[in-house]
Parts: sequence; C-alpha cells; structure tokens
Amino acid sequence: MEMDTQPHKKHHFGTSYIPFLVHHSCLITLLFSTFFTTTTTAFDYADALSKSLLYFEAQRSGRIPYNQRVTWRDHSGLTDGLEEGVDLVGGYYDAGDHVKFGLPMAFTITMLSWSAIEYRQQIEEAGELQHTLEAIKWGTDYFIKAHTSPNVLWAEVGDGDTDHYCWQRPEDMTTSRRAFKIDEKNPGSDLAGETAAAMAAASIVFRKTNAHYSHLLLHHALQLFEFGDKYRGNYDGSVGVVKSYYASVSGYMDELLWAATWLYKATDNKTYLEYVLSNAHTFGGTGWSISEFSWDVKYAGLQLMLSKFLREEKEKKNRDILEQYRSKAEYYICSCLNKNNDSKDNVERTPGGLLYVREWNNMQYVSTAAFLLSTYSDFLESTNEKVNCDGGRVDHEEIHSFAKSQVDYILGSNPVNMSYLVGYGPKYPKRVHHRGASIVSYKKNKGFIGCTQGYDNWYGSQEPNPNVIVGALVGGPDGQDNFEDRRNNFMQTEACTYNTAPLVGVFAKFLHIQNHKTVHDCNSLLVASFK
Repeated sequence: MEMDTQPHKKHHFGTSYIPFLVHHSCLITLLFSTFFTTTTTAFDYADALSKSLLYFEAQRSGRIPYNQRVTWRDHSGLTDGLEEGVDLVGGYYDAGDHVKFGLPMAFTITMLSWSAIEYRQQIEEAGELQHTLEAIKWGTDYFIKAHTSPNVLWAEVGDGDTDHYCWQRPEDMTTSRRAFKIDEKNPGSDLAGETAAAMAAASIVFRKTNAHYSHLLLHHALQLFEFGDKYRGNYDGSVGVVKSYYASVSGYMDELLWAATWLYKATDNKTYLEYVLSNAHTFGGTGWSISEFSWDVKYAGLQLMLSKFLREEKEKKNRDILEQYRSKAEYYICSCLNKNNDSKDNVERTPGGLLYVREWNNMQYVSTAAFLLSTYSDFLESTNEKVNCDGGRVDHEEIHSFAKSQVDYILGSNPVNMSYLVGYGPKYPKRVHHRGASIVSYKKNKGFIGCTQGYDNWYGSQEPNPNVIVGALVGGPDGQDNFEDRRNNFMQTEACTYNTAPLVGVFAKFLHIQNHKTVHDCNSLLVASFK
C-alpha cells in the first residue's frame, strides 16, 4: 500500500526556559514514570493533525502542484467547465466519487477557515499553518473561478448519477463533466450563503499573510451574500441533479444568517449584525433548537458564534436577541452532553460513548460537535462562565473533556480499538469506499481503466486499497459500535472532506494542551527534585 512518506516538520513544545539537557532528561523521566503509573492511552495529536491535512491533497481536482505530498494522485478534471465556456478546473472532490458539489465543498472551507481563526497559533506551533492555508486556498481559488459574475455561481461539476455508474480513478474519468449554475432566474440562497460564509471566513485567515487575496475574497463574499439574499430560493430547486445527494433539507434561511454572521466577523460592519438580529425570529435563528451541525444545518454554528458577540454588545434590545441565540446554542451543548431533561432533546450515544445522530456517515456530526464544544469551552473559560443545562450547571472543563472523549474515540479509544482516521495508529479502515484509493495509482500504471473495469477488477476485491487515503475520517461505526471494513459498505467506509475539516483545529488545540502539560509537569518535577 502506498502512503505518504515525505518528512513532516517537527512538532515542538514552544519556547521553554528549561535547559535543553535537563528538559529532555525530564521528559524521559516523565515517560518512564507514566508508563508504570497509568494505562490511559496518550494520543499523538501531532500525527493526527499532519495526516488530516494530507487528506485534502488526496481530494484535489485539477492540476496537481509540484509540492503535492500525496504522490499517488495526478492531474484530473482538466476540462471542467469547457462545455459551458468557463474555467472550473480545481476545487475538491467531496468524497469517494468525482463530482464537485458546491455546498459541501463550501462548508469544508468554512470549517477549515474557522479552525485556522480559532486555533491559528496552535496550528502554527505544530508546524502545519502553511499546509492549512494551502488547503483553504485550494478551495477559495476554485470559488473565485466559479463566481463568474455578481449573480452567477457555478454550483456543481459532474452529476452523481452518471458518476456512480463508473468506478474509475479521477485521472481516467469518462463520465459527464456538465456544469450547473445558480443565477437570478435559478436561485440558490443556501449555496450562495455558504460560499459567502466560506470566503468571508477565509478572508480573515489570509488578512495577515496576503492582504490583497483577503480583500478579493471579501469582495466575492459580499456579492454572493447580496445575490443570495435578493434572489431567494433553495439551490436544489434550481439544480435538480443534486437532490439525491446534497438536498438542502434545512432550506436557505440558516445559510443567510450564517453568511451574515461571518460577514459581520470579517468586516465589523453593523449592517450584518442588524441582519441576523432583525431576521432572528423569521429565519429561525432564535426559534430552532437543533442537536446537529452539518453541511446542511448551520443553526448551531451561527447560534454559538453570535453568543460570543454578547460581550461586545451594549444595546439592551440587541443583547436580548443575542441572549436568545445563546440559549439555543447552549441547548446544542446540553444535548451533546446528555443534560437536557427530555431524552428526545439529547443526542443518542453508542454503548462506547460516541455521539450517534444517524446511520449514514455519522462521524460528520461527531467532528463538528467536537469543534463546537471545543470552541465554546474556550469561550466559557475566557469569560469564567458556565452553561445552565436542565441537568445542572456545566463548566468549560466538562465540555472540553467530553469533546476530547469524542476525538479520542475517533483515534482508537473505542470498543473495537479502531482508528477511524485513515492512516493513523496501528488499526484503521483498509477498504475505504474511494475510487482513486481503491485502484492502482495512475503514477504506477498509466494504462486506461474503463468505467466498468474498475467495478470488475477493483471494487469487489477483498484486498486492502492499494493507496492509503491518509487523514480521511470515514463514516464510522453503527449505533452499537460495530464497524465492517468493506468497500461496498459506503455508509461506514466512505469519507468526506467536511468530516475531517473540523478536526484540524481540534487536533491543534489538544496537541497544544498536551505539550504545555508536559512542560508544566517537567517544571514541577524539577522543582520537586531540587527540594
């Protein structure tokens, strides 16, 4: 099996006043004592972070750059948009197929950007900031291309029906690459809103390192929000081919609130805050109590973000509405912690303790929950506040601890000792439902593999995938913690970009805490030894 073997930047503990030799002898002593005093698994969050970012390189469409680290991939989709007279080369394949779906791709970039905003320092300490910026920019470069005029956004390239008929490497694609768009006559406020949110969030990320690019992203975000707000409608009503794959069940109101929230954060322009306040009730922002956060349903994310604005808001009327948003955000937190009175208001858990929302690709809800819980824990710690759940008051440490339990379950602390992050740890899924990973690399065999030839020779094989899709977070186990590592078990073995994206920030946070705890323990041990 082919894995990335290129060296990564070393992860460090940051600056320490402990002299080099003493520091390292202290670490050895700590490791020795830890080995004999605890059976608790210590996870390598540095490795998990590095590998999670590799996954986005494996999902790249378009012309692969010279510094590509996932070496089993090559160029693909180089004529995307040609039939329609636009350049739509680039972007990401969402999962194990080769359609470029706009809505989940945009949510992926929003979450990668939010990770970089919340945990930039921690990602930089880990030596992974450049890779994070590259992963974000690969998506935003595509969105710039796809937004060909103020009121036109290309929503999709390829279609699921013809794509799923074939099992091919992306480099061999023979399926339809027809492109679909939204415009004034064919609206898609949800897609326009999520893409605006992604570009606004990314504009914040690039503000320090590439001011011109940041300004360009914000320009597109402002136009897309205006377009989505003025010409309202669900994108799956305009782009019918998406309905079987990424239908907008929640509608577009959450995305408009979400986009306005990100635009307020990016611009500090009160117009956007007024938008989320004035539409709070009619758009469901202060009405919906939601226990999931995903590419489709944004309410919990925007409710949590708006809760943080309470510290800055002085006007009582505005504070009252923001308090309502906060109440809904904390409903989500309490539902994850199993602290709401009515069991129907809590997220189910597997016997092993994993949040369980639904059968198909459940891990997407786990990774977004881990992110929201982590960021809200940070917020509560900084404000010295607690959450009032039906089941009692909850502090930041309890929320942090539960978020960590979900991440550690992903990495192998579960009843079957399986890491659901591919390539991490000694045991992980070997038969991921992924066309490119399951067929011999184009770099090794450039012989054309046809549409059904892949099904005949590769799809049904019991052998592990020849290429390891490192960093992919698969759909995960069922409600009883059972997992079947079969390629045709797509509900459990298919991975998606929006599964992994939220984990980038969370891994960086836990690595930072782990490193600083080690340094603190070393310092304490040294002080004790000199007494």
